[in-house]
Amino acid sequence: MTATSTFFERLTGAGQDPRFNKVCGSVRFDIRDGDHLEQWLLEIDHGQMRVTRSADPATTVITVSAPVAEAMARGEVNGLAAITRGEIMVDGDLGLALRLGRLFPRTPGPSQNKAATVGRDR
Repeated sequence: MTATSTFFERLTGAGQDPRFNKVCGSVRFDIRDGDHLEQWLLEIDHGQMRVTRSADPATTVITVSAPVAEAMARGEVNGLAAITRGEIMVDGDLGLALRLGRLFPRTPGPSQNKAATVGRDR
């Protein structure tokens, strides 16, 4: 099991998240690994989280490479920084995409400096 799938499974089990009580919307994560595309759909209804593997339309679509998604799921990459570097593309509600940063773990320290090179050519 990858860190990314573990992250989404954790969200599935979490159910209600009070930090999102005023949020309604859907976000599809399109995670690319070469020719393979993995899609996860997160639906938020006043803090109630529901995650499925689905290609259904969403109000926001986040496209990211598998290595960057893995690093984010481990807390090694900050989503806003990755958006700024062009490692994550957001189509739709950018505000909702930025709020999702609260769901990802944060690992402070030197690992974040190392993660800045994930997905980039050296």
